[in-house]
Amino acid sequence: MSPKLLSLGGIAIVGGAGLLAGAQTWVSFMLDGTHDIEPVTGHALNPALSPVAIAIVAAALALTIAGPVFRRVLGVLVALLGAGLVALTLNVAQAPLAAVSGRITEITGIAGGASTTMVVWSQVSAWVWVSLAAGLLAALLGVLVVLTGGRWATGGRKYDSGAATKSRGGAPDRISDWDALSDGDDPTAEIR
Repeated sequence: MSPKLLSLGGIAIVGGAGLLAGAQTWVSFMLDGTHDIEPVTGHALNPALSPVAIAIVAAALALTIAGPVFRRVLGVLVALLGAGLVALTLNVAQAPLAAVSGRITEITGIAGGASTTMVVWSQVSAWVWVSLAAGLLAALLGVLVVLTGGRWATGGRKYDSGAATKSRGGAPDRISDWDALSDGDDPTAEIR
C-alpha cells in the first residue's frame, strides 16, 4: 500500500472514529440514594471533540488536492489535531469524576468537590480509549504526511491550466485534445 493511500485513508478513518467515539457514552455513574445510572457522552464532557475530529476528516479531504508544500503544512496540522484529541481525552481518562462534576451539579445542585462524594458507582467506557487511540494515530499519520507528502504523485496534466499544458510542447494526447475542444479549438486542424 502506498504511503499516500495509507495516510489519506488512515486520517479519514481516525477522524471518523474520533467523531463516533465522542458521540458514545464515556462515563456512567450512580448517585447515592438513587438507582438511576446517568450516562454522559464524550461530546457532553468536552464539546471540542467534534470540531477536532471533523477538522481531521477535512484535512484528509484537503490532502487529496494539496501540492507538496501544502501537504506538509496539513501534515503538521493533522499531527497537532491528533495531539489535541489525545489531550481532550486524557482529561476524562485520568479523572472521570472530575469530568462529570458539572453533570452531577446539574442533578443535585451541589457544586465543587462535595458533588463527587455523592457518587457510589462510576464506570469509564471503552469509547474513551477509542478516542485516545484515534488521536494517537492521527498524530502519527500527520508525521507520516510531513515525512512522505513531498514525494506523493501529483494530479497530473489533467488538472493543469491550458497554458501549462501548451508550454510543455510535445505530442498532443487525448486529455489535451479534450481541453482544446473545451477552449473552442479544433485539435485536428493542425493535422489537415
